Amino acid sequence: MKYIIVGTSHFGFEAVETILEAESEAEIHLFERGDKASFMSCGAQSYLLGIAKSADELHYANEESYQKQGINIHLNSDVIDIDTNEKTITVKTDNGESEETYDKLLLSPGGYAPELNIPGKDLKHVYTFRGRDDAEIVKDRMSDAKKVVVIGGGYIGVEVAEAFTENGQDVTLIDAVDRFLPTYLDEEFYPSLSGEAKAKGLKIQTNEFVKEIKSEDGEIQSVVTDQGEYEADTVIMAVGVKPNTSWLEGVIELDEDGFVDVNDYLETSAEDVYAGGDATLIPFHATGKKQNVALATNARKQGVTAAKNAMGDRVEVPAVNGTSGLAFFDLKFATTGLNDSNCENYDGEVKTFYTEERVRPSFMRDGDIKVEMKIFYDGETEIILGAQFLSTEDITQAANTLSLAISNKMTLTDLGEADFFFQPGFSRPWNFLNVLALKAKGKTFGSTEMLF
Repeated sequence: MKYIIVGTSHFGFEAVETILEAESEAEIHLFERGDKASFMSCGAQSYLLGIAKSADELHYANEESYQKQGINIHLNSDVIDIDTNEKTITVKTDNGESEETYDKLLLSPGGYAPELNIPGKDLKHVYTFRGRDDAEIVKDRMSDAKKVVVIGGGYIGVEVAEAFTENGQDVTLIDAVDRFLPTYLDEEFYPSLSGEAKAKGLKIQTNEFVKEIKSEDGEIQSVVTDQGEYEADTVIMAVGVKPNTSWLEGVIELDEDGFVDVNDYLETSAEDVYAGGDATLIPFHATGKKQNVALATNARKQGVTAAKNAMGDRVEVPAVNGTSGLAFFDLKFATTGLNDSNCENYDGEVKTFYTEERVRPSFMRDGDIKVEMKIFYDGETEIILGAQFLSTEDITQAANTLSLAISNKMTLTDLGEADFFFQPGFSRPWNFLNVLALKAKGKTFGSTEMLF
């Protein structure tokens, strides 16, 4: 059996490993348009911050490691077309175009970072931030930049803004909506987020639409919005990610937003062609519907599923909860399942509850460290649907716990009665997760630590 896998990131990597485990003698061809394989974009901020000392550290496989496994790795090889009837792909390299046949084809088209179509977008020192090339360019710029404007307050924009701020630059983050990170944390958490940004010197401008990047003699001077103008010599556009699938139009079915249409087995509209990763939608556990949840963890699961099905199994891709976490300066937060940005997709009544609780007993004298929490649940059954957590303490594993609760359809009562350990150095007799559920149910015991 001859397998062709397009894309060496998380989906492609896991597909290769899954096939090799089951069919050690399989003929596998792995195609990558770039000159290096399997870059882990999730680690790019660590490179900007100087934690990772080289971009080479952010690869979980390379040309040599694939070759040692017997994989036919093709770098600088851009797959530009597919003939699903003849079962061939067209590959473009520096030497021209060629065709390669396949028995099974696994696609990970990935996504790309779009640019705002505004005057000045093509100026020197206007960058996007996705993939190794962008990471290296932006890292090089950090030594010379003085005033940086980051456009876009999502995950990527916030990470880049934090890195430049920590590096000593004057940084302004601009977003068109009323707060940054709106799809990760709800409004209740924003005072803490914005307060942390202010304390660290990161300037935030929300509800502003960028109209132009001004220049003089080819050098960036400022970024102009509908409400103001901000000095800059460096601009990072982090305005989302779009599926990189225009080359697949007319080849396999795409939805109106350009995502590859796949079924529960990751089969596309073409026989023996499978797809996964950022260019596909994935079942969302809390709603039972498919949505865009572009996370490395999900792409890995899809890579396993697609490979197994390509080898003849019949395995459904597992539903996910979109569980993720991030550090923002001294804050740590994590989220899973429903939040305000996606709860309208739920078929039923959604109720929420927000509270703040101490992490440990007061006699531990830990500076009164608290955790901010919000839980989403079904108004009739009290089945847990989502949760968010934020603290200066690393409480991010709470989101993993709640992800399990969502997947197993636990109720508020189940969580309130859950068996969590108590040790003063780590927690309270009633763990903050117990208290969150109990308070959501209107119970007061557990939230009062001491009576004196």
